[in-house]
Amino acid sequence: MRNKNTLFYRGKTSVELTFSSSEISSDGSLIMLEKLERDHRLIHYYSKLLPDTRDSRFITYTRKQQLKQRVYMIMLGYEDANDVNHLHNDPLFKDVLQGDLASQPTISRFENSFDKQAVFKFCDAWLYKYVSSLSDRKRIVIDVDSTDDPTHGSQQLSMFNGYYSQFMYNELFFHDGKTGQIILPVLRPGNSHSNKWYVSILKRIIIKIRESHPEMEIIIRSDSGFSCAPFLPISR
Repeated sequence: MRNKNTLFYRGKTSVELTFSSSEISSDGSLIMLEKLERDHRLIHYYSKLLPDTRDSRFITYTRKQQLKQRVYMIMLGYEDANDVNHLHNDPLFKDVLQGDLASQPTISRFENSFDKQAVFKFCDAWLYKYVSSLSDRKRIVIDVDSTDDPTHGSQQLSMFNGYYSQFMYNELFFHDGKTGQIILPVLRPGNSHSNKWYVSILKRIIIKIRESHPEMEIIIRSDSGFSCAPFLPISR
């Protein structure tokens, strides 16, 4: 194996991976996350939807910088905001984020700045990206399913589910039956019934699809747990 490998270029500056540096990082895969973001610009896309009522005179970190730091930390297994205390001197994190990392209090305030309106904007933006990818397809199959996600602490919305006999989240997913793409993910309390919220969300998905693809055939596929009276009118 070569001792030095060029990963990509930032302008005229090469970003290289080496195994003999005096400063090392325990999270080399951070480079891959940054490359994915450069290719798809998802963090850039969603950061524009974030609420920001801060006084611009006292802002050190933009919403995009905060979102990127939090997303990268979670994807690398650092689920707690105070994990930044162990990462603030990491040379790779500092290079990718182009500066010092935001502190735990800053990240916590960032997370708590989200309200329902911001969540709805995120959902609409997610749907818009999916609908934009449909191009000239004549038919889609929307798979609806829930999944049990066990919890091991006192997380908000962690509830006991009698069917699964565990504390958990009961997450709801809408998938494209052909591509497997997630149309929309929904976090729900652990004690939710399988069909909780799904009809109202499904209506919203169908409306968004119909706005740009009025003639598209839409097939809804799910198990009996999602069978309920409110679903029947929209299935015709």
